[in-house]
Amino acid sequence: MARGPDGIDGGAGFSLRDQLFNVDTLSDLAAEYARLPGFDSDLFLTTALHGLEPLGLMARLDHIADAIQDQLPQDFSAMAECLVAAMPAPLDPSLTDNDFGRFIHAVPGILAVRHGLERPDQALNLLHSATQRFSMEFYIRPFLDRWPDDVLERLADWAEDDNYHVRRLVSEGTRPRLPWGKALRLDPMRAVSLLDQLHADPTRYVTRSVANHLNDLTRKNCAVVVDRVTVWRGAGRQCAKELDWITRHALRGAIKRGETGALTVLGYDPDAELTAGLHISNPTVTMGDALLFELSLIAPVAANVLVDYRIRFAGGRTKVFKFATLELKAGVPTTINKRHKLKAEASTFKLFPGAHRLIIQVNGIDRAEGSFDVLGQTI
Repeated sequence: MARGPDGIDGGAGFSLRDQLFNVDTLSDLAAEYARLPGFDSDLFLTTALHGLEPLGLMARLDHIADAIQDQLPQDFSAMAECLVAAMPAPLDPSLTDNDFGRFIHAVPGILAVRHGLERPDQALNLLHSATQRFSMEFYIRPFLDRWPDDVLERLADWAEDDNYHVRRLVSEGTRPRLPWGKALRLDPMRAVSLLDQLHADPTRYVTRSVANHLNDLTRKNCAVVVDRVTVWRGAGRQCAKELDWITRHALRGAIKRGETGALTVLGYDPDAELTAGLHISNPTVTMGDALLFELSLIAPVAANVLVDYRIRFAGGRTKVFKFATLELKAGVPTTINKRHKLKAEASTFKLFPGAHRLIIQVNGIDRAEGSFDVLGQTI
């Protein structure tokens, strides 16, 4: 995936925006709008392609929406009717997990925000239809900020909708930290009751959104998230296996941060008595090679342990990595090994030469640490 809405992913020469918006995809869109009386699909295609190339992904969407808007009625009610009439068939409603659709079908959301923000009832009807073709998670948010009470009431109804794309929008559109999305002014706690409805959903597409929403929320109030998953366990509305998955996925960020409540609800005791020993096999390592280290653990009584490790990189950045989950037997030493590749140019940050620190975290508590030096690559 791309690093961001206007980015290019790690594959050399691959452009996400060019893959999403090109002659072929815009021709598909032109054919859909050609169903509207008087719509000139050739004019749209010419207008949409002109000046497209230098624009970023989101700017391309706005540019395409401009070209559609130019041929639609400017009265929002009539515009919304045209937008619905031009929509393709809904995404397959029989699936239980699916991508959020084609980016070319974001246009109704863009125009709903541009022209319908003061007409929330009509605009939300449009978004309800549009999200069954492409997720409206970005475009519901301005309405939440402008009309929070009305929109939350509508979302409570949508949480029971027959279409799982609509149900997912309820969770995804209210996420506190939606990727690529603008921050909400809405108090994030106001959406928690919607998650109470959605956690028992039969589709992973919805429950994944619920878990991601909760993971966002742990940064603001982890105790609320722990309380919700605990209540859900007692309610028994979701199958145990899926609820376990939701819980682990929802608490993944809190676990990395060593949040006690999150660790406890997953069965890991931060106060478990144990001894940890760390051995770094190659304390001097060249960029592009792997850091090799070994961890030994022993506990006087049996214990479930979750082991992560942090690297404090030269330059000050710290990143947490998964290591292992183990069941330690009383008095029995356990040894695990790790090979961590030190990429010179990672996808999310740059590696610098210098002194680094390795910290072992067991059940959220720092148990052992050591240093290693990274050398620059030789030419």
